[in-house]
Amino acid sequence: MNTVTALLLGVVLLAGNGLFVAAEFAVVSGKRHRLEEAAAGGGRLTRAAGRAALRNGRELSLMLAGAQLGITLCSLGLAMVTEPAIEHLLQPVFGLVGLPESMRLGVAYVIALAIITFLHMVAGEMAPKSWALTHPERAAMRLALPFRAFTWIARPVLATLNGFSNGLLRAFGIRPRDELATTRTPPQLAMLVGESGRMGLLDRDEHDLLTRALRVQSQSVERLVVPIDSATAVPAGAADDLVRDVAAVSGHLRLLVNGGSPQDVLGVLHVRDTLLHPGSAPERLMSPAPRLESSTTIPEAVARLQEAHAHLGLVTDTGGRVVGLVSLTDLVGELLNTRTAPAAHA
Repeated sequence: MNTVTALLLGVVLLAGNGLFVAAEFAVVSGKRHRLEEAAAGGGRLTRAAGRAALRNGRELSLMLAGAQLGITLCSLGLAMVTEPAIEHLLQPVFGLVGLPESMRLGVAYVIALAIITFLHMVAGEMAPKSWALTHPERAAMRLALPFRAFTWIARPVLATLNGFSNGLLRAFGIRPRDELATTRTPPQLAMLVGESGRMGLLDRDEHDLLTRALRVQSQSVERLVVPIDSATAVPAGAADDLVRDVAAVSGHLRLLVNGGSPQDVLGVLHVRDTLLHPGSAPERLMSPAPRLESSTTIPEAVARLQEAHAHLGLVTDTGGRVVGLVSLTDLVGELLNTRTAPAAHA
């Protein structure tokens, strides 16, 4: 192989080394929810890259083995091909400057090794690593398809190597994992918040807000319930004047529409709709109210109401009977520590 070809091959190997380094850090650092957003939207190529990046994250052990194999091959290639080529270029130069022939080989070897090591560390390791850590999702998506193609080709070798490494870990009582843990439990988050507050990374208000939000993660909506008998309601078929009078007296814009009893809730009526559609019966203007069991947690209740685009939820007992009412305002106020006493309103 001539010197020019060897140097060009060295450039390719250096770029390949950087690709594998960046892919390794990107697959570990990329946030799953951002990759899921990319896989669900954008152009065809963007969606394909997002899906490939997500698959890479789900096969973490195999992909890291692929990155290590690629880095090793590129590094060996640089040492075997490019370093001798640089050494061959330097020896005639040393002859021109009068360096004794007995020293040329050794000096050329040391300088060639230093050049290759410098380029390998800076261009092949540190620069791609910094890029992948700075823009992990972008790096994961841009490198996902070529990286996955390499691991598909080398899969038999990678599976064998991965099997040996996993077996070695199990021999020491360590259970290998194929996917990164991307979530934290409330106790883990509480510990992080407490430690951040102790170290002064959070001010007092932020610390108290996060602590309260974590504390209510497992609390049910039961203590926020307004008894159904106390909820502001109008009967089915109520005239517009009655609806407006009840709203004016109670100060509430959203009213329950009842059938024959307080527990027989047909839906929720917003007073605004009686102004926009005068003369219409409440049951034609009302919207349904989601039903929540009394054991439903506060965060789950917030999610259910938001999903249903509802401000009010009907709370039921274990037998399915409506026993009370809970509002999105009270639920969010509990999470944000801004809630006052529950109000019998919508």
